[in-house]
Amino acid sequence: MSDKDIDQQLVARAQQGEKQAFELLVAKYQRKLLRLISRLVRDPAEAEDVAQDAFIKAYRALPQFRGDSAFYTWLYRIGVNTAKNYLVSQGRRPPSSTEKDNEEAETFEDADALRDINTPESILLSKEIATTVNAAMAKLPEELRTAISLREIEGLSYDEISEVMNCPIGTVRSRIFRAREAIAAELRPLLGTSADQRW
Repeated sequence: MSDKDIDQQLVARAQQGEKQAFELLVAKYQRKLLRLISRLVRDPAEAEDVAQDAFIKAYRALPQFRGDSAFYTWLYRIGVNTAKNYLVSQGRRPPSSTEKDNEEAETFEDADALRDINTPESILLSKEIATTVNAAMAKLPEELRTAISLREIEGLSYDEISEVMNCPIGTVRSRIFRAREAIAAELRPLLGTSADQRW
């Protein structure tokens, strides 16, 4: 039985009023949803509140969930929207980016320089890379940060991201491409790579 099938069974049981089934879904996705929301809402305590609010909204909306998409896709969409609404209510909405489609979004080569061989230098470089990537992600506009987080951290497909973010797949590709380019630009000085090298 697949993960999606298990989720569908738990959703069906929760829709019939079995609270323990929904609690199992919360336990399964709590850390992932919190990690996603933390990329948008930086304060850990606020992010936890927003995640809890997202689960409450999901529970209340559960009777309307038809199963057209995977439960986690539906839940992530609620989480992203709850985080956006929270930021707007706090007057802290990050600036939005312009829409631009780019088919190069799916071309992403692994950098040999990132290979870890457990030397003190490589461990230090790995820490510097992580710090640089986190700082670069923090500077990204909200749409780019959400798209790259869903792809690289949560492992969602482009179709799933399109559904979560409620935008065309071309827009998803463009956002991920632009996020990768911005992160790559921050990493180039650290790795000594040229601007024409693809990541």
